[in-house]
Amino acid sequence: MTPPIAERLAQDFERRHRRPPVVFRAPGRVNLIGEHTDYNDGFVLPAAIELATYVAAAPRADRLLRIDSSAFGDCAEMSLDAPPQAPRRHWSDYVFGVAAAMLRAGLPLVGADLSIDGDLPMGAGLSASAALEVGVGAALAKIAGLRLAPERLALLGQSAENDFVGMRCGVMDQFASACGVEGAALLLDCRTLETRRTPIDPRVRLLVCNSMARHELANGEYNLRREACEETVRRLAAGAPEVSALRDVTEARLAERAGLLTPLLLRRARHVVSENARVLRFVAAMAAGDLAQCGRLMYASHASLRDDYAVSCAELDLLVELAGALDGVVGARMMGGGFGGSTINLVETDAAAQVAERLAAAYRRATGTTPEIHLCRPSAGVAEVALGSNPGSIIS
Repeated sequence: MTPPIAERLAQDFERRHRRPPVVFRAPGRVNLIGEHTDYNDGFVLPAAIELATYVAAAPRADRLLRIDSSAFGDCAEMSLDAPPQAPRRHWSDYVFGVAAAMLRAGLPLVGADLSIDGDLPMGAGLSASAALEVGVGAALAKIAGLRLAPERLALLGQSAENDFVGMRCGVMDQFASACGVEGAALLLDCRTLETRRTPIDPRVRLLVCNSMARHELANGEYNLRREACEETVRRLAAGAPEVSALRDVTEARLAERAGLLTPLLLRRARHVVSENARVLRFVAAMAAGDLAQCGRLMYASHASLRDDYAVSCAELDLLVELAGALDGVVGARMMGGGFGGSTINLVETDAAAQVAERLAAAYRRATGTTPEIHLCRPSAGVAEVALGSNPGSIIS
């Protein structure tokens, strides 16, 4: 069955552009555990979700890319023959960054009209930007007659964000949106890009709670964290050439060589090194059906992100504290880059609806703000949407 958003987007596109589009769905993602480890060549455990961005596209006869978005209410354009060299600090940077990355890779793009819609909230820590990048990449490839593997779409999206937008993110978000699988999370090795399907125990659901907090320092602080990790690696690699990323450092080795680091660098490294270990322990616990251990690891992850990596905020800390006091909650932690956004909660399936209601009410009483809550199921990655049997019928 065609998602109503996709059908509506296709019909609106055809009314305005007088030709039918292809439509791609690119999902957002949650990350069960493994935060700020992806750009350190580490391990993460994301899952694509039902909430998604939809991209409608059709080729043009010229060399322009024109894009509009119902969410932003405006449009933008670029020439494929003279792509922008710097971001405008506009939502279209994510689109044009993907096109620029594809052109740098030697891919023969054609001009296109594109329209964006979806039900994936922005700024909630659900990787709306990565979904947009992956969806646009898939749509541009399709109308240019290109066949790109999902992994390549993910890398092109990451390149757009790193090299054009200026956000030095790892590959997790784009990879989850491109390569997600129904019913399971993906254990992703961010060095090799190897994945292992990790089914979610049916006794639990994934509950996302958006704090509604938006802190403007997020992007700059994110890049500072990455710089701290890189400086740590430079110091630890002296006399240890096998260390090329924090992925290569064990907790014992970090303690042994702590004297090479400032107290700040030690705290940042301690989070990454311990978080990598937590991801692997979480996967083992989920496979063994040890949900209590999964919960303990999530709470430990949050404490590490709060205290050692310093990327949490009062609103996220409060949500984790409130969740931990509710019956039916297995574990909770902040999710995403930090400084606002959402928490991810592992909740008992039978109690999920009640937990959602009680958590929202408790947060509202404490802050005066009503959070957005989403009960999520793991979803498939980016794919073309099968539209109605006669989409052209709307044109008289």
